Amino acid sequence: MTAATSTRELAHPERTEIRLEDVLHALADPLRLRVVRELAEADRELACSHFDLPVTKSTTTHHFRVLRENGVIRQDYRGTAKMNGLRRADLDALFPGLLDSVLEAAGAQAKRLGGG
Repeated sequence: MTAATSTRELAHPERTEIRLEDVLHALADPLRLRVVRELAEADRELACSHFDLPVTKSTTTHHFRVLRENGVIRQDYRGTAKMNGLRRADLDALFPGLLDSVLEAAGAQAKRLGGG
């Protein structure tokens, strides 16, 4: 894992360190999957403040950390904002088709259950 060199820099796993079971664990939580769906739909980085999750700030921070530490997202500070980006290129290179399949299934489930 790339170590943080300052308090404003966050540690991320190198591509070669990302494991399938860790990615699946990160995506298994409905709130984390919701974040990933929003990032995929936006196709750009989004600030943490963009996400309106029905949990406390500390729980939100936990969910973002799980996504980051398991190689699903990249987080970088831009001024005072923490920006989040989907590590699509890394995930697609390591696990071809996985992210698209999960996102498609999650979208279909949301429609089926009335969650859009």
